[in-house]
Amino acid sequence: MKRSARALWVTGPGNCEIRPVFPPDPGPGDVLVQTLHTAVSRGTETLVLRGGVPPNQHALMRAPFQEGEFPWPVKYGYLNVGVVKQGPRHLMGRTVFCLYPHQTEYVVGSRAVTPVPDAVPPARAVLAGTVETAVNALWDARPMVGDRIAVVGGGMIGCGAAALLARFPGVRVQLVDTDPSRAAVAEALGVSFASPEQALRDNDRVLHASASEAGLALSLELLAPEGEVVELSWYGDRRVSLPLGEAFHSRRLRIRGSQVGTVARPDRDHAQRLALSLELLADPVFDALITGSSRFEELPEVLPRLADGSLPALCHRIDYGA
Repeated sequence: MKRSARALWVTGPGNCEIRPVFPPDPGPGDVLVQTLHTAVSRGTETLVLRGGVPPNQHALMRAPFQEGEFPWPVKYGYLNVGVVKQGPRHLMGRTVFCLYPHQTEYVVGSRAVTPVPDAVPPARAVLAGTVETAVNALWDARPMVGDRIAVVGGGMIGCGAAALLARFPGVRVQLVDTDPSRAAVAEALGVSFASPEQALRDNDRVLHASASEAGLALSLELLAPEGEVVELSWYGDRRVSLPLGEAFHSRRLRIRGSQVGTVARPDRDHAQRLALSLELLADPVFDALITGSSRFEELPEVLPRLADGSLPALCHRIDYGA
């Protein structure tokens, strides 16, 4: 009898559904994983939901275990935590993280999963992809002791970066967002908070993660002379206009792109970066990033609400099982 599971598919603009899928039997070197939790990567997954991935980025934007082609139908996602039910002895029964879509059970090669450290609860481990992006961003930004840093955009990535920056000695970190409710999250992370109007203006570096034209323009405004914006946002098919004819040249400002697909250190690889990110998640401060949860069966209704903002969230966790 064929093995069966269920997976979320995006089927059209703003539409998704749960479909039956049929994972293969695990072969030598494979693992069968039963999913415990997934999480919605709100920025990227809502972009996929509206069909906003530009044609020239279709190959780059493919998730590691995506099925289907952009724009639709497509099985997409990459924040999955589960338990190994079949596989090599050293992985049997282990909780693992995998860059797999929203699916109840799946089979992948054993090298595609990363064991979750015992100190990290499975429900928090869904943040591994978020923290990995933040780690890469900090490798690009290269913060130094005594830096003044603003993080513009208090979403999953911005808050993840702020949480890591809060660990640096002597660094002033301010989270900047238009949503005043992010102040409580900033406090939990150990950083200050400001609205765009109140934000401190003399920053050595700004990490921008709001995915908005206004946020990127503000990021330039917040820099001290010789300062740098590290751009973490993904705009999809939207064009962005910037005030580069004002003080941009006279203050010798810089904008640097950062993208998690490339490891920002030549002395590390993807596996090492992900393992580090999971180790960092032993800190319970990251629980502040998980602001809601739903059952897997509710996901076809939840994802459109996350996309249109009627369900506000940082990281929205999806729970599986009985």
